[in-house]
Order: sequence, then C-alpha cells, then structure tokens
Amino acid sequence: MLQLYILTLGLLPWIPASLCRVNTEEEFIVLEGGSLTIPCHYERQYAGHVKYWCQGTTREFCTTLARTDDTGPNDPAEDKVSVFDDPAQQVFTVTMNKLKVGDSGWYMCGVEIGSVWNADDVAFTNIKVVHGMSILHSRVSGEEGSSVTVECLYSERYRESEKKWCRSGDQRSCRLTGSEGSYEDTSVAISDDRTGAFTVTLKKLQMRDSGWYLCSAGQQQLSVQVLVTPRPTTAASTTSPPAPQQSVVHLPPPKPITKESWNSHSRMLEPIVVCSSLMLLVALAILGRKLWKLHKVDPVRRQVKDIKARFNEYPGDIRYCSV
Repeated sequence: MLQLYILTLGLLPWIPASLCRVNTEEEFIVLEGGSLTIPCHYERQYAGHVKYWCQGTTREFCTTLARTDDTGPNDPAEDKVSVFDDPAQQVFTVTMNKLKVGDSGWYMCGVEIGSVWNADDVAFTNIKVVHGMSILHSRVSGEEGSSVTVECLYSERYRESEKKWCRSGDQRSCRLTGSEGSYEDTSVAISDDRTGAFTVTLKKLQMRDSGWYLCSAGQQQLSVQVLVTPRPTTAASTTSPPAPQQSVVHLPPPKPITKESWNSHSRMLEPIVVCSSLMLLVALAILGRKLWKLHKVDPVRRQVKDIKARFNEYPGDIRYCSV
C-alpha cells in the first residue's frame, strides 16, 4: 500500500495541466549563471490565496523556496529566488538568479488552499541549467554602409575565457578580446561585459561581408549568418542643366467670322466665280468643235484609202478611153 502511494505521488508531475487550475510551461532551459522568470497562471477564485514556489516532484516532499506572504524584502534582481503576485492578471511570477547546473530539476507553482480536505493546486515544470553558449539572433541583416550587432550569451564558467569572432573557414580573420574584454578596429568592435554576454558590432558593412561567422567563448562556438543588402538607389545629386527653351511665335488669335465679313467676302468672290465659269464653257466649246471636225473628215479619208488600195491591186484592168 505504501509503495502504491509513493508511485501515485511520483506520477503527479505528469498530470496534464488542463486538469489543474494552476498552470505554467512544462520546461525551461537556461544558461548557467543566468536568470530565469517563470509565469504561473491561476484562476480567478485564487486571487486572494497565498502562492509559493518550491523544488521537488510531489506536493508532500517539496522544499519551499519563496512565498507571497513572506514578510522580508523582495528584490527580484538580487534575491536568489523571489515571487511576485499580480491578481489583476491572475498570474504570479517566480524569478531565479545566478543559476547553477545543480539547480536543474523539477519545481512547482503552488496555490495554498488552506483546507484539510482539499489539497493545494499546483503545476510542475522542469528547469534545465546548462553550460555553453546561445545567440539571441542567429541571422542578422543590415544595409550596405550601416552597422549590425550580434549578442552572444555564455554560461558562467566562460566568464573569464577569451571571446572570439571569426569568419567561418578563415582563421586569419579571427578577432579576439584582450585582457580588458574588448577589441575594436575600423570594421569590428567586440565588447564583453563579463556577466554572461558579449556583443559584436560590424561597422560600415560592405557586400563582401555577407556570409557565416563564428561566435566563440572558450571551446564553445556558435554560427551566425550575416546578410548585407544593397543600398537603395537614389536620384543623382547633380541635376542636368535645363534644356534651352525654343522661341515660340505667338500669333494673334483668328478673328471670328461675322455676317458682315462673310458678305464682304462673298461680293469679292462673285466676279471670280463668273469668269471661271465662262472660261470653262469656252474651253468645252472649242474642244467639242475639234472633236466634231475629226469625226466628219475621217469617213472621207477612209474612202480615199480604199480606192487607192483597189487601184494598186488591179492596175492592168484599167483602160483609158480617149474622146
């Protein structure tokens, strides 16, 4: 019976969050030395209840780390663990600082019910603290001539390690931080805050800067892709001289045609029309006379030609008679 009870308690972390009235994310991963904030959501009827955060896999065997009814000062930035309740949003947040790999494990968001017959409502989450590196944005882009910044995060054990920025496949391009934790030249600037992050700024980007780079801390390294986009084309700063203006002759507008002007023009045109008509009639008369004469003469000429042809055809048969 005791073994069954312990098995039941061990299965509680795997109960779906939908069956609980308190819920949070199932898993969080954070770099060693970093901080983590966990939101725990609850239903409206729990707004006035005490909330707590504890480490463990069961309600009964859980080590309480923080409670909302603690009377001591609550500083999320400095305390190892702190909890803050926001009833208006129906959520309480837990902040954990300076995490170690040994802090990895199961934790529990809890709402204290305060009843002998009703157990507290809880939600479980698994926190994994790892050492190594991470990058906020593994792909950055910038316009030609501008600057871009890459932020490389590292765990606590690499705090004193040398930080390095290299172009992938080219060891000669590596830029290293010195004892001051910084490096800078005309194209690259590296700054290490020695608290878990160092930034790399690429200045005055050129198209040839596009490619893959390596962000390194100690033996850890991660790839970053840098994309440089062309600068947008702009209109030429110098404008071409204006084309010479062509001279334009402005003619006066035509006078409108009125009844008086039309009558005066009609009187001028009448003699011209009459003379032209008479000349055309005379020309037609002369042409008709010539055609008539040609038609009258042609039959006579044809008869003469026929007689001459016959005479030439029978010259011996013609006899001359004397008187």
